[in-house]
Amino acid sequence: MISVSEAMSYEFVTGPDLYSLCQQAAQLRDAHWGKQLTYSKKVFIPLTNMCRDACGYCTFVKGPDSPHANYMTPSQVLKTAFEGEQLDCKEALFSLGERPEERHQKARELLTALGYDSTLAYLHDQCENVLSNTSLLPHVNAGALSYDELKHLKPVAASMGMMLENVSNDLLKKGQAHYSCPDKTPKRRLDTIEQAGKLDIAFTTGILIGIGETWQDRVNSLIAIRDRHLSYGHIQEVIIQNFRAKEGTTMAGCQEPDLDDMKRTIAMARLILPAEISIQAPPNLEREYGCYVGAGINDFGGISPLTKDFINPERAWPQISSVAQACEGLGYSLAERLTIYERFYQQKEGYLTTHLAHKIALLTGQAAHSTYVQSGGVPA
Repeated sequence: MISVSEAMSYEFVTGPDLYSLCQQAAQLRDAHWGKQLTYSKKVFIPLTNMCRDACGYCTFVKGPDSPHANYMTPSQVLKTAFEGEQLDCKEALFSLGERPEERHQKARELLTALGYDSTLAYLHDQCENVLSNTSLLPHVNAGALSYDELKHLKPVAASMGMMLENVSNDLLKKGQAHYSCPDKTPKRRLDTIEQAGKLDIAFTTGILIGIGETWQDRVNSLIAIRDRHLSYGHIQEVIIQNFRAKEGTTMAGCQEPDLDDMKRTIAMARLILPAEISIQAPPNLEREYGCYVGAGINDFGGISPLTKDFINPERAWPQISSVAQACEGLGYSLAERLTIYERFYQQKEGYLTTHLAHKIALLTGQAAHSTYVQSGGVPA
């Protein structure tokens, strides 16, 4: 792991120096993860698209005046899960706006009609719904949560996640990406990561680059993640995600990070973070996603054969076979993984309930003879 000062020195590397940095990161990746890259085959369950936050780059969230503002019903949740199960998906990614009922009357009314007074209570029961009726493993991405809220959700989720995004308080200022976002304060996000560690929750987090932060902000954000992992050992993966400008948002005219910026950030993350933390970058947000391999990633995250990326709906998922071919061309294989990484589910106590551990044992048994994805095909 490198120091802050060394990480800071990479801010402007380009050309041969960037190539050398990426080589260093890729060698470190190979030493720990070998010549295999991974992904999770998932369905996306956008439980509600209402939110009390108003991020400057978001098109997922719908205001209460929109006819599209909604909560998925239990039957809609199960329908999506069943369809994903038929396509051999193993992860049900629950993604949702944060606490919309605390800001919007419409959200309260919709929850009441469903028989609930809070989004998190409804989320818990829909995770249980999927867990009880399908083979899918819920992964919960519900934003900033307290210790008690995380504890309540833990029995119905194989893993959880929340993007840290950035530790800069400057992003909360008027005109910046996180203005008017009570759940995006660095203190609140970091506390969620820490409480998840105290509860032994296999956790995914990450940074979003290109939203107005400085290079030092990125370094500080990764150091903050590293520090919490060193305390609790619960961070399974860190996502390096590039901002994509979207029409109709306050950041529609902002410049997006280029490929070199992504590569230097990925490489820097690989060198900052402990080797056992997976480094992930989404393949649908960059046409030349194969370049990420040379910068040190070992994972492409969740890829769905069924549902679109509701956060970035204009960016279609690549075919899993295409990702496999790209990896093969670079000398790597592509393997499917579960939403919770092996080192966590191999620990018989702490991270999983008995019920979740049993479901995972069934899934890993079924997948034992079809782990590797070959180009042009997927596991049976």
